[in-house]
Amino acid sequence: MTKSPLVRALMLTAALATMPLLAGCNSDQMALATNAKANQPVPPKLVAAMQEKNMDLQSPILVRLFKQEAELEVWKQDRTGVFQLLKSYPICRWSGDLGPKIREGDRQAPEGFYSISPGQMNPQSSYYLSFNTGYPNAFDKSLGRTGSQLMVHGDCSSRGCYAMTDEQIAEIYALGRESFFGGQRAFQLQAYPFKMTPVNFAKHRNNPNMPFWKMLKEGYDHFEVTRQEPKVDFCEHKYVFDAAPPPGSSRPLQFNASAKCPTYEIRPDIAEAVREKDKQDNIKIAELVAKGTPVARLNTGIDGGMNHVFASKIPDASTGLSDVPEDKSLSVASFDRAPGTIPPTVNPPRPSDNLLVAAPAESNASAAKARVASASKDDIGGLLAGSHKPGESTAAARPAPSAPASTAARHEPAPRPQGAAPKAAETKQAAASRPPLKPSVDAETTSSAPARPSGMISGGAPVVSSNSFDSRFSAFR
Repeated sequence: MTKSPLVRALMLTAALATMPLLAGCNSDQMALATNAKANQPVPPKLVAAMQEKNMDLQSPILVRLFKQEAELEVWKQDRTGVFQLLKSYPICRWSGDLGPKIREGDRQAPEGFYSISPGQMNPQSSYYLSFNTGYPNAFDKSLGRTGSQLMVHGDCSSRGCYAMTDEQIAEIYALGRESFFGGQRAFQLQAYPFKMTPVNFAKHRNNPNMPFWKMLKEGYDHFEVTRQEPKVDFCEHKYVFDAAPPPGSSRPLQFNASAKCPTYEIRPDIAEAVREKDKQDNIKIAELVAKGTPVARLNTGIDGGMNHVFASKIPDASTGLSDVPEDKSLSVASFDRAPGTIPPTVNPPRPSDNLLVAAPAESNASAAKARVASASKDDIGGLLAGSHKPGESTAAARPAPSAPASTAARHEPAPRPQGAAPKAAETKQAAASRPPLKPSVDAETTSSAPARPSGMISGGAPVVSSNSFDSRFSAFR
């Protein structure tokens, strides 16, 4: 294939021509990736971490998001083909509640499995840089769920998105860009309400979203036991993970999110590993419930959350629905300073007196002990009851959440504590005046001072190498 600049420019134009006008969390029109922000290199410290973990710069990535922990994880494939955790980033702000996005305007950040292609990367975002989560996917659409332009972006401002600092999104964007240059057609985004641990399932056992979360846990477990990106399909208004044709079948599987599931199976070694993990999780959940683990309170009235490393830098701020780790020294995202510049317009979650309520005491202690010993699914609220057993040829349909009756208008963000929210024109002007380049999150940054340039003159643009986003976009194939 010819490598002339004209051909590369035409290919990039064609690849991005399908991008819509970005609204909601991201209102600028997509343009060619010629700006310096989109071509910032991966920081040397992170490249060194890749080398230590036996990873190539352009190997595939996978991203996981957790609302309750307010963390974004970037996993990367090493040279043995296994995904390892490269880096965890504290989320500066997410909005809504724990649970899936249902309709346009509900301020919910989405939960589920999504695919991020090069066309979803936005180098011209009003929020520094961003990529579209791909919500709604086929599962969401099969339930009549609505919403558009739900992003992972910078600026620490969210009304249905996952917001990082500008420095963080610059680094995450660069990692995604390099994976595309290496030939990855799309990277998987897994968005969860919390880490799918027995402790969290015990805390949220009374939440009405539990059937949906059980379904997401299946995909979570597939990744945990294989360290491979799970293959995701949809049928009967549910997710199906790592489905393969049954032995002897010569026809490819045909999935439709609203139709009956085809006959399929899961590779026996994966099915057994997932089944064993599920068994051990059930035992631990039963133990926690029997010990009286408090239940997370519903309808708190809090709009989203913020990682504690950011909340600690803002006067009178709260983490909202996000957890503060009991031992911050053991937290993956524990920082002495905020990882990036926190804008003065940040709107932290409102505080709450208590997000947990005491669990009802067991009336029969011996019965509780028996439940722990047997780990009966009925006794622990049917953690995985009604879910597909790995290895079975077909999966039983779960009760689908009711579809919204109508589409609501998009809500405006909550009032900022510093005063009235700026007008749209003012917001865009402020975004335009923001310095175009941000240093790595490993550089010296504070919550109050502007980010220090990384070896550049203020206002200057770096030299774009021959393997920039523009010239190497031929990897999009």
